[in-house]
Amino acid sequence: MPNYETILFSNDEGIARITLNRPDRLNSFTRAMHSELRDALGNLGNARVVILTGSGRAFCAGQDLNDRAVAPGDAVDLGETVEESWNPLIRTLASLPQPVIAKVNGVAAGAGANIALACDIVVAASTAKFIQSFSALGLIPDSGGSWHLPRLVGQARALGLALTGEPLEAPQAADWGLIWKSVGGEWLDSEVDALAAKLAALPPLGLAAIKSIVRTTWSRTLDEELNLQRDEMRRLGFTEDYREGVAAFLEKRKASFTGR
Repeated sequence: MPNYETILFSNDEGIARITLNRPDRLNSFTRAMHSELRDALGNLGNARVVILTGSGRAFCAGQDLNDRAVAPGDAVDLGETVEESWNPLIRTLASLPQPVIAKVNGVAAGAGANIALACDIVVAASTAKFIQSFSALGLIPDSGGSWHLPRLVGQARALGLALTGEPLEAPQAADWGLIWKSVGGEWLDSEVDALAAKLAALPPLGLAAIKSIVRTTWSRTLDEELNLQRDEMRRLGFTEDYREGVAAFLEKRKASFTGR
């Protein structure tokens, strides 16, 4: 495994684990962290599921403002930072064939909150908080925030979160449908490990298809969706994994999926 400086990375038994590892800075992003995370996500090998989390007491506090090395009052091209680093990360998380689980162990603020929301399943400790901290700086929710928020919780709540920047605690985030689940902090590791193991044992081609069709459904009409469902069911029905799944069900045994 590569020897990264700002993240921890392991890949074992089909589960890739990535930990943002700048706890002294609440795992806020630098250009180096973006580069290392990009490399890790591009080298997942045989991983069937990805877990993204943070070290210490935070998940991620977004952009490390010190990394830009800009004197107070000087102008900076934030669009360049977004185009170079944040947009590619959000696009990668959305397009990976593997399900990505965000294990939100603590505060997720700014772009850090929106990285979590860009993942496929978000499980958060009950003490975690999600903060859209952009309005205090005169900015907008980037890193996919303005896209994901209204689709997950509706326009009224999205505007409330984005305009006020008020922290949203994980249990309420789960009640609102912003995230999949909130659990007691002592159960976070076991909950996510069990979820990752379950996903890693399922047919990977089917999971990739589910992720793709759900994430892109907003752009299609009902007729287009029905046609795509037909095509995908036809394609997946010819896979070895589908035949194995049916055989295992009929023979009352555990299935073994190969991704073919």
